[in-house]
Amino acid sequence: MMSSINLNAVTLDYWLYSVKAQSVRNAVFNLAVGGKLFKAGNDVAVLRALSNITFNLTDGDRLGLVGHNGSGKTTLLKVLAGIYEPEQGSVSIKGRVTSMIALGAGLDPEVSGIQNIRNLGTLMLISRKMVEERLDSIIEFSELAQFIHLPVKTYSAGMLARLMFSVATELDPQILILDEWLSAGDAAFNVKAAGRMSRIVENADIVVMASHSPSLVKQVCNKVAVMESGQMVFLGGVDEWVDRYGDPDVKPPPVPGH
Repeated sequence: MMSSINLNAVTLDYWLYSVKAQSVRNAVFNLAVGGKLFKAGNDVAVLRALSNITFNLTDGDRLGLVGHNGSGKTTLLKVLAGIYEPEQGSVSIKGRVTSMIALGAGLDPEVSGIQNIRNLGTLMLISRKMVEERLDSIIEFSELAQFIHLPVKTYSAGMLARLMFSVATELDPQILILDEWLSAGDAAFNVKAAGRMSRIVENADIVVMASHSPSLVKQVCNKVAVMESGQMVFLGGVDEWVDRYGDPDVKPPPVPGH
């Protein structure tokens, strides 16, 4: 079965209550998310986080999402990962999805790292047999050693990231959803993880990644989407993106006298 992602006119709203009592906080939230606020009745407003997003991806596509913080990149990734249900439009995905977006998402803090590996495998629709076959490899790669037997609520942020990264990249995703390229732990672990990530990206059917690194987007992706205020204002090939927006890796010449 060929993997595919099809979004048609996807719109996502956040409903904000007690607007009058929290007007300052809501205004800041509006600016941070980059969407548009609409009044929806007494003391209620709607923040439009995504507006009319349409695109199609098939086997071999690597889509890079670019844009300023709050432009809607992570929100779109969460729709693709099934975390958010769109207010309008449709999402059709064929293929097993693995997402690395929110640190700790899908983890049960009260149970051990080993049990969370099994839980994450279930969420990813991986058979219990396959998870058990890969269990030792996941633990070894994570470098958690004896900590794998402790509840994950005792883990540091770096340990949580290493656990989630090790599970997600061990189980051969067909569709890989990434928020930033790599933030799996300390520098030494990141070097090892980068090699594995390169292999995963190469072997996955479809990759959708948000990144602030233009060099990485040009290196990995064949398509680029530019996000602004919850809208996809550009979607095309990498060369077309560079032609329209300029090569982000080429620094402009210095201004004389400066």
